[in-house]
Amino acid sequence: MADGVSAIPASVLRNLSDKLYEKRKNAALEVEGIVKQLAVAGEHDKITAVINLLTNEFTYSPQANHRKGGLIGLAAATVGLSVEASQHLEQIVPPVINSFSDQDSRVRYYACEALYNIAKVVRGDFIVFFNQIFDALCKLSADSDPNVQSAAHLLDRLVKDIVTESDQFSIEEFIPLLRERMNVLNPYVRQFLVGWITVLDSVPDIDMLGFLPDFLDGLFNMLSDSSHEIRQQADSALSEFLQEIKNSPSVDYGRMAEILVQRAASPDEFTRLTAITWINEFVKLGGDQLVPYYADILGAILPCIADKEEKIRVVARETNEELRAINADPAEGFDVGSILSIARSELSSEWEATRIEALHWFSTLLNRHRTEVLSSLNDIFDTLLKALSDPSDEVVLLVLEVHACIAKDPQHFRDLVVSLVRNFQTDNSLLEKRGALIIRRLCVLLDAERVYRELSKILEGETDLDFASIMVQALNLILLTSSELSELRDLLKQSLTYQHASSVIQSLVEEDINVKFLVQLDKLIHLLETPIFAYLRLQLLEPGRYTWLLKALYGLLMLLPQQSAAFKILRTRLKAVPSYSLSGEQLKRASSGSPYSQISYMPSGTQISEDGDMNEESHNVHNGINFTSGLQQFANVQQQHRIHSKSQAQSRYSSTSSSKEAQRPEEPRRPSPVPDMSRPPSRSSRRGPGQLQL
Repeated sequence: MADGVSAIPASVLRNLSDKLYEKRKNAALEVEGIVKQLAVAGEHDKITAVINLLTNEFTYSPQANHRKGGLIGLAAATVGLSVEASQHLEQIVPPVINSFSDQDSRVRYYACEALYNIAKVVRGDFIVFFNQIFDALCKLSADSDPNVQSAAHLLDRLVKDIVTESDQFSIEEFIPLLRERMNVLNPYVRQFLVGWITVLDSVPDIDMLGFLPDFLDGLFNMLSDSSHEIRQQADSALSEFLQEIKNSPSVDYGRMAEILVQRAASPDEFTRLTAITWINEFVKLGGDQLVPYYADILGAILPCIADKEEKIRVVARETNEELRAINADPAEGFDVGSILSIARSELSSEWEATRIEALHWFSTLLNRHRTEVLSSLNDIFDTLLKALSDPSDEVVLLVLEVHACIAKDPQHFRDLVVSLVRNFQTDNSLLEKRGALIIRRLCVLLDAERVYRELSKILEGETDLDFASIMVQALNLILLTSSELSELRDLLKQSLTYQHASSVIQSLVEEDINVKFLVQLDKLIHLLETPIFAYLRLQLLEPGRYTWLLKALYGLLMLLPQQSAAFKILRTRLKAVPSYSLSGEQLKRASSGSPYSQISYMPSGTQISEDGDMNEESHNVHNGINFTSGLQQFANVQQQHRIHSKSQAQSRYSSTSSSKEAQRPEEPRRPSPVPDMSRPPSRSSRRGPGQLQL
């Protein structure tokens, strides 16, 4: 300290702390000259003493003018040292950097000016303090004083020039500091950071691309900044990096993919578009590196397929197709289970387009990795079943395709049909709204006869008789009216007989004929008038040949109430039957009900069964169907229904009796109206449970 005081006259020290800038400036020039002389003389101990004096007595002084004088004095000393300044930088630079946080804005301004002058002298030797200076400049870029900001910008430009020409700059030491600052929200700091990223990326010897994952997320953050200028700068920087990625032989796609996946779900539209564009390029360029990230990438793509912004939808669809076209091998890290998990999750998306693409992924994986998918069937099967209730017909049809693909194996086929029946049982609305669509489509995909046989086996053992009845009605309606089941209907035409139909009608007893029965009978009569049954109506032109058909229709007529519309329709149809070909003998045979006895011969000599008769010699088996056994089974089921109906009636009676006892004696009760059994409900009435939309 004493050496410093002795080296600098008291008048100079006094002027260095004067409140007038000119006096301080002149004093600094004298300090510069003194230090220059000491440097020439090689008296570095005295130079050190002078610097310590300027630091301790001035820059750290509680007086603002002293601090200003100390800063200008340190800069002057550096200029005086010239080429020898580097050996004193450890003393000179720290107090200047410390002054960047001074509470007095003028002191901060002079600190910027001082460091600017110091940097101009020492140039590359300045780099050892780069991180400290960068940190200080980052704060000053958002300074409340515009003069300080302006001074900081000048210093920043000089520091950038020094860094770009230096071979001592360490990007490895700088990146952690940059990464720490990237999430700052201040717009001035953001501009400062983007500026440095752009400058460093322009230096050929600095590999910023290799460290891109460290600050990529921060750049994406800036895409949603309220400042258009910042968004533009961030976008420009990202575009430049993406171009470098395309031209680089070695890129760490994995770490960046994780960031992009998160950003693809950003609420900001521009951020989503940029992220999905990057993902698109990564899928094209990444190759094997991206295999472990396919599930995450798919999870980012599928929601974007239904984005409100068309540009995003277009890029997302293209990316999805690119990803699906890659036939990755599980042996190379492709995780089928993870992809399935994403597809399953997206089946609950609120967007139809996303659900549809998720189902396409199910189909793709089943075709390519069937074994792996089936091993995860327990995890996805219930989700696929629930998807059958989707409000979109297209989604339901795709779900059925996936189910059908799974059901190629006999065991899975059985599981599918059983689960489907249980779903219909627990969710009546599914049967009502989607039953026809589901059954018809499965019949196309899995063979109608196979589907109906399996359903029959399941329903045969069903203990819930009400549900079984509803299902049978639904299946009958689908079978009789759907174009998809025309081949099965043709097969049934070859196998079933009108005599059997007549026998079923004759087996009915009084208890079987209730309102529900009459409603179904009404539907049947109306169906007989549709184009599907044109062949049957034409057969009525030959009553002599189709006597059992005639008897069956008359049997139906006798069951219908005379005032019902169905009765009038059927009676009108039967009146149109020609009587000229109906012989007395044929009428006698038909009325006798003699089972399975009619055999006639065509002129060519070919033996046929008239009217579908079955002879006794075949033991009542026709085309593989044992009709006698079938009639017995029908009788048994009807008996179960009668018992069930009686049980329900008794329960209702018990409830009614209990209700009567609970009523006050003085309260009279109106007699319950007797339902008009002669008039089944109108066809226009509201649809009951289990009745399907066709």
